[in-house]
Amino acid sequence: MGWQALVEHTVTGLGYDFVECERSAGGLLRVFIDRVAGDPNGAFITVDDCEKVTRQLQYVLEVENVDYQRLEVSSPGLDRPLRKEADYRRFAGQEVDITLRQAFQGRKKYRGILESLGEGWRLVLREGAQDQALDFSLDEVREARLVPVIDFKGRRKGQAAAAPADSAQEDGGQES
Repeated sequence: MGWQALVEHTVTGLGYDFVECERSAGGLLRVFIDRVAGDPNGAFITVDDCEKVTRQLQYVLEVENVDYQRLEVSSPGLDRPLRKEADYRRFAGQEVDITLRQAFQGRKKYRGILESLGEGWRLVLREGAQDQALDFSLDEVREARLVPVIDFKGRRKGQAAAAPADSAQEDGGQES
């Protein structure tokens, strides 16, 4: 079993989704993990999750005599890459950025809502007055990533003025 398959097997054996791993010339082995769809422990990877996977990988890589200098385990981030067909199925209905291998209508990069077509995939583009669709197969994709969704709680329009009063109540209602 190659080192990549060993890493993937270990990560999935611990109940996480293996996103990808990369190795740098300086001996850094970087592993990206995610929660599996519908995980009851939550939607996001925590420091404890990374620590758990790191400890297990350190043990397995030592036993299997895999050469590396430093191991780094982390979440894939807000702009998570979509690598496998299972990733596309999991994130259907969400906004993604796709870069095609070959240009279509003079461009390679598209942003839209991902939809499954059974045998293929569709990106619903919200450009102009009317939605357009781009049908594609996974073989035509060079790279695909989720579009980051950032929600600054308490900073929504109309709530910015209420935020200071809320924080004063959390401190027992005393102001300094």
